[in-house]
Amino acid sequence: MGQLIKLQDYISRYENDVYRYASEFIRLKKKQWENVKEQWESGEASQNVSDNDSWEWLEEKRSIFQTVKGWFQSSEWKQEEEVKTTPSPEDDFISSVFITEPKTIDDLKLLFLDTLFQLQMKWASSTLKYESVIEKKFYYEEPLKYFLQRFPDTYLCLYKPVVLVKNAPVELDVILLSPTATWCITLAEGEIMVGSAERFWKEIAGENEKKLLNPLLSLRRMEKIISDLYKRYQIELPIKKVVLNRSGYIDYRYAPSDVQFIDKRSYEQWFASLRGLTAPLKHIQLKAAAHLLQHCYSHYYEREWEKEDEQF
Repeated sequence: MGQLIKLQDYISRYENDVYRYASEFIRLKKKQWENVKEQWESGEASQNVSDNDSWEWLEEKRSIFQTVKGWFQSSEWKQEEEVKTTPSPEDDFISSVFITEPKTIDDLKLLFLDTLFQLQMKWASSTLKYESVIEKKFYYEEPLKYFLQRFPDTYLCLYKPVVLVKNAPVELDVILLSPTATWCITLAEGEIMVGSAERFWKEIAGENEKKLLNPLLSLRRMEKIISDLYKRYQIELPIKKVVLNRSGYIDYRYAPSDVQFIDKRSYEQWFASLRGLTAPLKHIQLKAAAHLLQHCYSHYYEREWEKEDEQF
């Protein structure tokens, strides 16, 4: 599962020490999954799970499996007819799409990933002293879950980060830092995307046609900002640019050669090449992440500990 080190302009604990949290996430995720799998296979259930226990992994007081089992053992949960529709980062865990206990290992993996996603959102919006209030839309944003849940642990994701350029905030698209490259990705998804060097592209769906802003404009701006930062801090990590349309086609007759246009014809091969990367976290990758985070803008509030303590 990729690591969400920055979400838009929310404060992230990775900003404090990306070297620590990036490796800690991998270690703790592995440990938690082994515990979850072992308990699930043995049929072990936690009969007395206290709702007052902290779910924070760094405190390691409670396993994900115990929390999940607590949901399924609750008669209130089993009788609930409506799925929660307004998740909040303040919840210990947000209701899963599962309404029954996972019956297969694949069910368990999906539930585990959904639970991890909530942890990611917590880490990407708070530190020990500060927190940001996340817009609820991000809990349902499919591309965000895609970049986190479909890529290896060693991929560090900055999702629509707001970077300060000469003190002016600029929102970028998606930056994926792998151990070997920096991927600048702009989504241009639709049935048929007709590309050109003009300011606008065309999206064709059946007999309908509409304009959309040329994705290369934001893609090249993103590359320029990252390239300048890399030069300043002597970071040698190749920058690759991608326009991504996972389920449709991109028709661009005279496409520039320095950009990869990935559509449904080439998607599986491209995705498999990224997923198949087995290299561990690299120092240069973490250095790049640290300096990118250093130049990101964050909007946050001081945490109100007294109110939080009253809830526990």
